[in-house]
Amino acid sequence: MPRAFTPKVITANRLLEGDAVWLTADDRWSPNMSEAELIEDEAVAQDRLIHAQSQPDHVVGAYLADAKAGENGPEPTHFRETFRTRGPSNYPHGKQAEI
Repeated sequence: MPRAFTPKVITANRLLEGDAVWLTADDRWSPNMSEAELIEDEAVAQDRLIHAQSQPDHVVGAYLADAKAGENGPEPTHFRETFRTRGPSNYPHGKQAEI
């Protein structure tokens, strides 16, 4: 029996900078997961993923990531995505420097 679909966001890495980004409902790539489109329908998720993957001049490695609705927008449900929201880990820069 297939698993039930759970809410997702689409994430990728910005082509030039390599930063983690999330696809918004208005088709922008945001560095903030809280601005991402939370997708609750599997067919819509697949269509949006195809749309994201068709932008190789902007992002690479687009995929669906599990998420949940939070107080300020989508939040990660897996440690990998939590880690990606914090930016590069080799030294404080990018999102980490803002904390």
